[in-house]
Amino acid sequence: MDERELIYDWNRAGPAFDWSRARVDLNDETLRDGLQSPSVRDPSLEVKKRLLHLMADLGIVAADIGLPGAGPRVVEQVRVLAREIRDHKLPIFPNCAARTVIADIEPVVRVAEEVGIPIEAATFIGSSPIRQYAEDWTLDRILKATEEAVTYAVKHGLPVMYVTEDTTRARPETLKALYGAAIDCGATRICLADTVGHATPEGVKALVQFVKREVVKQKDVKIDWHGHRDRGLGLVNCLAAIEAGVDRVHATALGVGERVGNAEMDLLIVNLSLLGAHTRDLSKLPEYCRVVAEAVGMPIPANYPVLGTDAFRTGTGVHAAAIIKAKKKGHDWLANRVYSSVPAEEFGLAQKIEISPVSGLSNVKYWLETHGYDADEEAACRILFEAAKRTDRVLSDEECHRLLKQVAWR
Repeated sequence: MDERELIYDWNRAGPAFDWSRARVDLNDETLRDGLQSPSVRDPSLEVKKRLLHLMADLGIVAADIGLPGAGPRVVEQVRVLAREIRDHKLPIFPNCAARTVIADIEPVVRVAEEVGIPIEAATFIGSSPIRQYAEDWTLDRILKATEEAVTYAVKHGLPVMYVTEDTTRARPETLKALYGAAIDCGATRICLADTVGHATPEGVKALVQFVKREVVKQKDVKIDWHGHRDRGLGLVNCLAAIEAGVDRVHATALGVGERVGNAEMDLLIVNLSLLGAHTRDLSKLPEYCRVVAEAVGMPIPANYPVLGTDAFRTGTGVHAAAIIKAKKKGHDWLANRVYSSVPAEEFGLAQKIEISPVSGLSNVKYWLETHGYDADEEAACRILFEAAKRTDRVLSDEECHRLLKQVAWR
């Protein structure tokens, strides 16, 4: 039987976006926006350099390597990371965040000149009425700052991505004025930012369509999407932005970032891969996430999709029985999908069957067989099965081995 006939995909049943033809770039914000999380540690430079290599391996083509306007320490780190990209010829286009002021852009100019590679200036400024009211800003003042900053960056040879903070709560006429001014001054990329995670997927599509229709039109200007997950919509909003036609989306490893974080780069890559829009080898995705989790001091939750320890682990009898039957057919493709929508092997991972209070004998026999015991030995099966029914959690491998020492035949 054709494997594709074993799964009827309702995702593709109706009139749908053709993901196999989607062309979108990925911009990694882990080393800047990700480190603005109030709960993380700033990783060492060696770790940051390692992450650049992992990004390249995963097909991430751009990365924010810092906000030099924060001070000399960040300037030096940006310099080191830019050199890493240059010296190892990493296929990553670096960018640096900068407030829309010359003082923030000047160190980006200086590092780009010293290292000798282009660094995109991601100049950002608030655009929503609520932000303007809080800051006592007028539109004229924002426009003036925009024109001065973008003109300075372009004059000094920097490609410019102009970012309107809080885009998803900004008035249409304000966005037209700000983006128009930035483009007129030489910005080649504009970024729509859901700074407080306000947007729904429909809101994302409406905003992107408006910008394409009213701002970019036929101009050779790229559109980025940058979203946060305050409402838990960061990932799905990235997908909505891609469907609406953006050229690049931003995300961070494990979703680390300001407040509750950004869209999750790892899950975005997983979904794009499953949809046919990302074709790189993803076996290093677990390492990418593990390096970030350890370096910033934020452990991956056990139930985190794909990368959590429970993602491909089951102690449930019905689930385990189906996986075991699939394995007995000699069909790893089937075993990895019969109780999972994500094929573990594509990410260098594997299904794991354990013994718990809701296990059946199939769990016990499988555990015995895969740990070097005779799965048909009744005494061993009985000891583990009865122990599982008495406990309130999954039995560890160590506990199972200890229980089996009671069996004379071992």
